Amino acid sequence: MPTPRSFSQSGPLTGAITVPGDKSISHRALMLSALAVGESIIEGLLEGEDVLATAAAMRAMGADIQKRGERWHVRGVGVGGLLQPTTALEMGNSGTSTRLLMGLVASHPITVTFTGDASLSKRPMGRVIEPLATMGADITASPGGRLPLMVRGICPAVPIEYRLPVASAQVKSAILLAGLNTPGITRVIEPVATRDHSERMLAGFGADLTVAIDSDGVRTISLVGEAELKPQNLTIPGDPSSAAFFVVAALLVPGSVVTIRNVGMNPTRTGLIKVLRTMGANIISKDRQVVGGELVEHLVVTHSALTGVTVPPEDAPSMIDEYPILFVAAALAQGRTTMRGLGELRVKESDRITVMAQALRAIDARVEELPDGLVIDGTGGELLKGGATVAARLDHRIAMSMAVAGLVSTNPVNIDDIAPVATSFPGFEAMLAGLAQR
Repeated sequence: MPTPRSFSQSGPLTGAITVPGDKSISHRALMLSALAVGESIIEGLLEGEDVLATAAAMRAMGADIQKRGERWHVRGVGVGGLLQPTTALEMGNSGTSTRLLMGLVASHPITVTFTGDASLSKRPMGRVIEPLATMGADITASPGGRLPLMVRGICPAVPIEYRLPVASAQVKSAILLAGLNTPGITRVIEPVATRDHSERMLAGFGADLTVAIDSDGVRTISLVGEAELKPQNLTIPGDPSSAAFFVVAALLVPGSVVTIRNVGMNPTRTGLIKVLRTMGANIISKDRQVVGGELVEHLVVTHSALTGVTVPPEDAPSMIDEYPILFVAAALAQGRTTMRGLGELRVKESDRITVMAQALRAIDARVEELPDGLVIDGTGGELLKGGATVAARLDHRIAMSMAVAGLVSTNPVNIDDIAPVATSFPGFEAMLAGLAQR
């Protein structure tokens, strides 16, 4: 059943918060721990529905995964040791779970059926199917390369050298995960850098992995197969994509000063912070440290007058999940913000370009939709009109972005269904309300 919710104009947001663990890192921590020989311990794991779907899938393929207190204990089966699950793996709304697990299964001698909810079942999987099929996996998908689909893994798989046709950390990661149980060297050539959590974590678990960068910035990631992964003790940093909603809320609501603790600041994930600072945002970084190979900082965010900018298309991979909330920031900036090169947003949980354009227009923002992005003429800090019900389209980032828009609207913004937020950020509403009450 849908869970409608209304978000209204807010007074200053003040206080300090810690957002949940990084979703991308949480998925990978569970998968690699499940392939290590021995017990890994994970602290700060995101306990959203997407990550729990990954945990359930790894259990179904033989890993022992238990939560004890605030820690997760994972006893792995070893690379090559995945077992045949007895039922289909239900992925819910998680595209990351699906694509990365397809890679894992592709080089194991098991057959796995993947299913998902209505939103996930609309998302194309062809970009993952192509390289995995080249490695020898037999993949039968629904029309359009969609779920439900079946992966018949092969062992030994064939190592490949694959040049990514589109910037996609999920495709890169799926190939590398397939390469773990593939004899020889699997190479992925990445013309445009994407988030590198897989490379960092694979190396941390003991995989023989190297990254070479040529004079044009093209990255070649090489992984030696038939790896033996060693168990790790991991601490997951706060998710910068989750922190983004509070960063923008604090920037837009007058009088706000919010500290967000222990945010992952991996250089491949900081595009939004860079763009917001260019727009005039007062965001101060404090207490920088390295945790588990990932850069972590506290962010102190103060209400700021923002100015529209043209966002370089090449920045898109480093902030692709943050564009919906950037659209909200642009709607209240002074002047015009142009954002292009965002075709990838059309194949996320929803078509985030069209859905956000419709939602912002409904609350009286001035938005022009382009084939690959949006042009937004901001209010110069004046409140949006609000007073409309917007459709989240089963997309957690749409719902959270429009919740923030409600804080800076004269009339309430009604969201038809807030339930999808639980996939990535359980506790989002409570955290937002807590800052406003202070």
